[in-house]
Amino acid sequence: MLFVLFLGKKGGHKGRMRTYTSPEEIDAQMKAEKERKKTEDEEGASVNDNQSEDKLTASGSEDSDDDGSQKRKGIEGLIEIENPNRAAQKTKKVTELELEGPRQLSRREREEIEKQKAKERYMKMHLAGKTDQAKADLARLAIIKKQREEAARKKEEERKAKEAAHEAAAAAKGIHTMSLK
Repeated sequence: MLFVLFLGKKGGHKGRMRTYTSPEEIDAQMKAEKERKKTEDEEGASVNDNQSEDKLTASGSEDSDDDGSQKRKGIEGLIEIENPNRAAQKTKKVTELELEGPRQLSRREREEIEKQKAKERYMKMHLAGKTDQAKADLARLAIIKKQREEAARKKEEERKAKEAAHEAAAAAKGIHTMSLK
């Protein structure tokens, strides 16, 4: 039994109607799924019993695959597939890892290292005054230094002229006050 709910323009997604499953159908689906799992488990248990008997008879051989212990998905358990493109993940021991050996750098890592070295070379040349930018900076600093020296000299001259004028005014004032006495 299927219940359909009509919601108008805003209710449905792209013009479709919403459908709901009845509780009875849900219960039936759940029961069918449980029965299917039970039959799979029983079949798997009988297969595992056969495998355990085989392992007991061949206890000294090391030819047994680890694939038997892993549960395969889908049809992989039924069909043996050898895919040459699929790389089997091999676990490495800590002692097998090569941490000290030379490692190949990726293109981006190489470019980053080259970029840093070029920047360091440029900074050394810049500090030595060999780059165009350093020469321009030094010329600008020399001009500013000359301007500051000229400004300081003018200021000193103005101060001396002011002092001389002040002394002359004081001397004239002193003579003027003496003459009044």
